[in-house]
Amino acid sequence: MSSRSNRKPVLVLASASPRRRELLTQIGVSFEAIVAGIEEVPQPGESPADFVLRMAREKALEVLGTGDHEIPVLGSDTAVILGNEILGKPNDRGEAMSMLNRLSGRTHEVYSAVAVAVTPGEIHEALNITRVTFAELDQDWIEAYCDTGDPMDKAGAYGVQGKAAEKISRIEGSFYGVMGLPLFETAQLLKRAKVLF
Repeated sequence: MSSRSNRKPVLVLASASPRRRELLTQIGVSFEAIVAGIEEVPQPGESPADFVLRMAREKALEVLGTGDHEIPVLGSDTAVILGNEILGKPNDRGEAMSMLNRLSGRTHEVYSAVAVAVTPGEIHEALNITRVTFAELDQDWIEAYCDTGDPMDKAGAYGVQGKAAEKISRIEGSFYGVMGLPLFETAQLLKRAKVLF
């Protein structure tokens, strides 16, 4: 799927995320999107930073290797970190409710990594870390939010750009990083890869 622009794509986005597509379009990048088919599982002892950077890099390289791409490939990965634990996408409603109960009234970190693969040997990457604080979440609100289905495809079981925003009391860092693609870091990498000027 291509971006909404009729311009020739200058980038391949290795993601199915509608939020990442929206954000790339926001900064004027013409792209096509191809979903990377990699397993997103942390390795034993792997730090959250190493995990998200590896995921972004592997997504970019996997898509780069699937075709004759003459344009760079952007991979990105976002994880919610509570303590030193990675909270991924919930597998079911019960897991989403559990995650939200754990995030209630606490500050957590969102790690968002970006990798731009020009060739297998030329990869530019960056990591954004943002601190997010939730107000206390009562059970009725958590259940109603889970009923919307919004938590199910998002790391940590919430989307900063949706209904959960009413319960986020503080963000220290990049709103767009929490959304799934830190735009400042992404633009810097795209300039290095000569996609943006």
